[in-house]
Amino acid sequence: MNVSSMVLKFHNSFSGQKEIFLPLEPGKVKMYVCGVTPYDACHLGHARCYLFFDVVRRVFKALKFEVIAVQNFTDVDDKIIHKAVSLGVDHKVVADQFIADYFDKMDRLNIMRADLYPRVTEAMDSIIEFVQKLVDSGAAYATAGSVYFRVRNFSGYGLLSKRSLEEMESGARVEPDAAKKDPLDFALWKKAKPNEPFWNSPWGPGRPGWHIECSVMSTLALGATFDLHGGGQDLIFPHHENEIAQSESATRQKFARYWMHNAFVTVNREKMSKSLGNFFTLGDIFNKFEPPVVRLFLLSRHYHSPLDFSDDLLIQAANSYQSIREIIALAEFLLHGGTLAATQEKLPDWEGSFMAALSDDFNTEKALGVLFGLRASMAQKIAEGDLPWLARALATLRYMASDLLGVNFKPAFSPGQIESFKVRLAQRAQFRKDKDWASADKLRLEIEREGFAIEDTPRGAVVKTLRP
Repeated sequence: MNVSSMVLKFHNSFSGQKEIFLPLEPGKVKMYVCGVTPYDACHLGHARCYLFFDVVRRVFKALKFEVIAVQNFTDVDDKIIHKAVSLGVDHKVVADQFIADYFDKMDRLNIMRADLYPRVTEAMDSIIEFVQKLVDSGAAYATAGSVYFRVRNFSGYGLLSKRSLEEMESGARVEPDAAKKDPLDFALWKKAKPNEPFWNSPWGPGRPGWHIECSVMSTLALGATFDLHGGGQDLIFPHHENEIAQSESATRQKFARYWMHNAFVTVNREKMSKSLGNFFTLGDIFNKFEPPVVRLFLLSRHYHSPLDFSDDLLIQAANSYQSIREIIALAEFLLHGGTLAATQEKLPDWEGSFMAALSDDFNTEKALGVLFGLRASMAQKIAEGDLPWLARALATLRYMASDLLGVNFKPAFSPGQIESFKVRLAQRAQFRKDKDWASADKLRLEIEREGFAIEDTPRGAVVKTLRP
């Protein structure tokens, strides 16, 4: 199958329609995903977002695109400052601690690291320069030590979130501030408050507003216009709406060509959040479920659909994970020692169906259906003894699960273990032939103590993994 000839289409949040992806530069994708504000431990909502965009990146790579991925850290913010004050430490200590936590948890989920991780505190000169450009053009104004963006002067405001100015005025998420000339205007630069970190600027000491940072860091890394901007659904308004307004006002060019947003993780159909007391950190979840199981769970629904969290659903994911691990182990056992074991040749029909699902709006739910269909076919072919087909199926399954979905499976056998099992199975066969049932049972129990089971099939005995 020639994957590079496949057409990739996905839902563009800006147009509200599914569109064919056409890169700004042939063969290259520049993508920016809004990163975390590192003031607390990473939770399942973070995982869903960054895992989804990890799959997006993997699919682009499979389609032979060169991908440049950028993700920021908002390392100075009200929440970070409040946490630092409560702990009696510098804000940098808090940010560094939870950035380290972010990398630890995302690495365990097998999320590829971005090419760049710019931080707000490292881009301050560029942020001030960008804000000054907006002031000079009349798109923003300074007052009482702060700077605000003139929302009504940007004609396209609301196109991403599909909101009118009237709707926003009637109670949408508008920042209250008596210094603003219009309630809809938002802060680009915030005057410093007592005992808070600040940077000197033409308007006095202060720090950036929330939105300006992503405009600056994305365009510094990727240029005034880039291919794809992503994040969680909750960032559409006001964050991404404001990014578009300030970026395009400054550059007079289109900001991002495509926008993608993943839906929330919910608990009992309510958005997971600290205020509702239904908040689960990844550390807590990893204490009960292995990271690959959590990854499989997060891929089980299409990214546009809310994903409801429960232990029962994670247990289902654990069972699914184990069923794939078992078929891999059985295939490895049967193929071990033969020339077929090392084949990388895949099954084009199965690979094509899988890639078709992912190329149609990154439908991981449908792709998993193909994966489990292949698993069922492998079980049938094992029963039939079709080892050449099984070798290609194993290569295909590994490619689907590990390379594209990023779900790695813990090896079932340690080095040399399959050889040992095959020797002992031959011994057991001889014991049974000699009607030495005690020795045969002793050998079977020995293998079970190692976490495996012997299964007698019409084509001979095999060793299978035991479920944990």
